[in-house]
Parts: sequence; C-alpha cells; structure tokens
Amino acid sequence: MKTLSVLLLWLFTAAAQANDALADIKSRLVPTAIVQGHFRQEKQLKFLSKPLISEGEFTFQQQRGVIWKTVSPVESVLLIGENRLITSQGEQALPASFGRVFPAMLGGDFAELSADFSASAEMQPDSWRLTLLPKDPLLGKAIAAIYLAGDSELRSVEIRETGGNVSRIGFDRISRPAQLSPEQAAEFARLSP
Repeated sequence: MKTLSVLLLWLFTAAAQANDALADIKSRLVPTAIVQGHFRQEKQLKFLSKPLISEGEFTFQQQRGVIWKTVSPVESVLLIGENRLITSQGEQALPASFGRVFPAMLGGDFAELSADFSASAEMQPDSWRLTLLPKDPLLGKAIAAIYLAGDSELRSVEIRETGGNVSRIGFDRISRPAQLSPEQAAEFARLSP
C-alpha cells in the first residue's frame, strides 16, 4: 500500500511540475491572433542518406488554422484547419487530434496539446524545451514524440515518427501583422465549411 501511495504522490508531483512548466512557457510567448514567418524543414527518411530540405512561409491565425506555403524546392500550399486538410491534390478529413496538433503548437495552446500529449519541460532563463508524448492511440501510431523549443517564440519543432522518420523545422523572420493579407484571407476562406 505504501508503494502505491509513493507512486501516486510522484505522479501528482510530476503532473503539477509539468503544468507549472507549461504555464511558464506560455507566459514567455508573445500572445497574438496572427503569426507568420519563414520555415526551413529537414525531413530525414529512413531509406535516404540525405534529408529532404524545403523552405517556405507559414501563417497561423488563431480561429482559422495554418497556411503552410512551401516555396522550394517545389511550390505547394497546405491548409490545416481543425478538421480539414487541403492540398493541391484535394481535401482530406482529419481526425480531431491530428487537426489540433499543428495549430496548437504554433499558437502556444498548451491546454489543447495536453489533451492529446503528456508533456515534460526543460527550462532555462532565456529558453525552453518541451517534450510531448502522445496519449491518443491514433496519434501514437504515427508520432513517437514531438520536441518544441523556443524563447519568446517557438523556434523549432522536431517530430519523430514511429516508423523512424524525423522532421526538423526551424522558424525565423517571425512577425505579427494586425490583419491577414487579402491572399491569406482567401486561403483561409477555403477552409471554411
């Protein structure tokens, strides 16, 4: 019985520390409805010796989702909403847990992330690193772990897939416009039901 009490106390303490760390990270992030910037992504596939590298621009809008516009090596646009994914090849329905992940990461919505992931954090005076492990069995089939790092901004995301592939995304040239451009608004309109 004593072992069970010690285990429960440890779990409660670990959960409280994770919640404190998430609150600390959220307080460091600059809150805003719109965030945009540049990304550089390296995707290491198990069967390739060199990573695939792409670069582009992203726009996150709190209520609408994410525009992920790759400009090199091949131009493409990916629109990610709460339950829809639109690419040049067409539209796909998304399971709720998948549709929430990317917008929650870019928007610093840790309450949303903690619904689907268990979290642990490493805090430094000027930086932080967050490890997310899937709780949702559907997510766990695709994602082994996600690592987020930043300062007052989200600066990098590393996604380790269960199959061994790894994606590393770095963000820079981040800005917070007061409103969307007409082009961005038109892209987000495609996500509306």
